[in-house]
Amino acid sequence: MQNYINEDSFYLQKLRNRIESVWQQWEITQVDVESFKGIDVKQALGKRVAADIEPPLSEDNLYYRDQLTMSGYRHLVAIGSLDGLVEASQLSRTLGGVGNEIHAVLTRLLVEEYGGGRLSRKHSSHFTTMLEQLGMETQPEAYFDLVPWQLLAIINHSFVLTERKRYFLRYIGGLLYGELSVPSGFRPYQAAGKRLGLSTEAMSYWDIHIKVDELHGKWMLDDVALPLVDKYPSDAWQMLLGYEQQKLLSYRAGKAVTQAVKQADKIAWRC
Repeated sequence: MQNYINEDSFYLQKLRNRIESVWQQWEITQVDVESFKGIDVKQALGKRVAADIEPPLSEDNLYYRDQLTMSGYRHLVAIGSLDGLVEASQLSRTLGGVGNEIHAVLTRLLVEEYGGGRLSRKHSSHFTTMLEQLGMETQPEAYFDLVPWQLLAIINHSFVLTERKRYFLRYIGGLLYGELSVPSGFRPYQAAGKRLGLSTEAMSYWDIHIKVDELHGKWMLDDVALPLVDKYPSDAWQMLLGYEQQKLLSYRAGKAVTQAVKQADKIAWRC
């Protein structure tokens, strides 16, 4: 409980707001906001989902699938632990208030992420199992110093959006991209684990997400994003903004993580 002794600190809140105001202003300049306004949002979302649900394998994907060493795999898992061990924390912050059909779908998504109330089936528990199988630390902060700032940014960005109700639509757009893109993103990691001879338990986090997130992506499009266009027709373009921001943040973080993993591989080969 001592970890939360400063959770109500006005000084830390002021410092955080000071940082986030400048950072978020910079992030928003990385996308063309005006291009999302005045267009058919449903059509635009549909096109994006069709293009991103199963994109061609990138050079980085092929590296993970065909060349990643055990040292690199462990480094990948270490970096991913910061987010993987607390998965769905952001989503849980959006579910308060009056319920409706969209709220119900998001609740169902959260319940699945949390294993239907069974700790052993909670998605973050699968990440813990991966770490245990590899003989690694299982605390979320254990590998904090390894995490590139680009990945910290994408985690913080989600918290910024979920802690402000005005950004709900942006968050939903980002969550849509996140859910639909996970299976294609995780398949090279799964393939690497199989090539390295790892047990099923040591790859369980990848396996469960490849299996369920295809369905979650469909839920997010058909039962959340598209109905929200009808509910908020004048503001629905914000989902496109959130989608494109999440895609950009994910690409940037992915490149940084790959660079760190490749460096770990090089050091291992020298040794």
